[in-house]
Amino acid sequence: MRRPDDCSLTPSQLARVRAEAERALREAGALGVFPTPVEAIMTVAKVKEVKEDVLNPSFIDKLRSSTEQAGGALKRALGKVMGLFHASAGLLFLDQTMMAVKKRFVRLHESGHGFMPWQRSMYALVEDCENALDPDAAELFDREANVFAAEVLFQLDSFRDIAEGEKFSIWTPVKLSKKFDASIYACVRQYVSKNHRACAVVVLNMPEFVEGDGFRATLRRPVQSDSFTTIFGDHDWKPFYTPDDDIGALIPINGQRSSGQRSLVLVDRNGDRHECVAESFTQTHQVFVLIHVTKTLAAPRPIFFKAV
Repeated sequence: MRRPDDCSLTPSQLARVRAEAERALREAGALGVFPTPVEAIMTVAKVKEVKEDVLNPSFIDKLRSSTEQAGGALKRALGKVMGLFHASAGLLFLDQTMMAVKKRFVRLHESGHGFMPWQRSMYALVEDCENALDPDAAELFDREANVFAAEVLFQLDSFRDIAEGEKFSIWTPVKLSKKFDASIYACVRQYVSKNHRACAVVVLNMPEFVEGDGFRATLRRPVQSDSFTTIFGDHDWKPFYTPDDDIGALIPINGQRSSGQRSLVLVDRNGDRHECVAESFTQTHQVFVLIHVTKTLAAPRPIFFKAV
């Protein structure tokens, strides 16, 4: 099933979140430090992690008995199994079964709830009143926290700047995942979303073998660069892919990590055809198919000016 959008913000919302991410990095003394020291960010966000399993029923009961408000907030948030931030107490709870790189991102996500002043005050207010945050506000706050986490994890535009000096390839974000101590999934999304080229990545769930089709891989999420969207709009990606599709034919199987580069054609919103090159990679959790429009591959990198 295609995942819903989890990071889109308006330009003004994005600017505000990026400013808070830069402030967090500066206050933590972490600007330009690789990989980002997550504990230092948590310290300036005044967030302390509780090293117990938030999904353990006995722990929930113990927390509820020690503080009724915290227990109630915890109970209401159990559907959010990866992480929970309790604003009034400044406590962070994590699903301890997550991979280490995923924990880093979730710690930053929850720290974003604690660091961005408009969020922490609102969460504290609804906790004190024993109410739930309005669903639309909660969804916006989560998108803002995702962006905050990514901007802090990838040191604002540092990931983009370093990647621009490398060959355009799916292997570039894979390699940079070690430098930034981030998941390959997060790095691939960052690589495409901030790329000046017309490119996209189709993130697929691992293929399931079915009789007749050979296999079927369902769409998890597409990510498009701004210049790709300018050409193709919100492209109509298929909900699933099989070996008979141009994209499906790129899915690595039988233990392979990549199927190499292949050519394919995409049709834009005006019906014009564009020659593209695609390559795939899997780390056995998802399949990434990176696509770029051939004519923009050698496009000069724009010059970015920082306001002073």
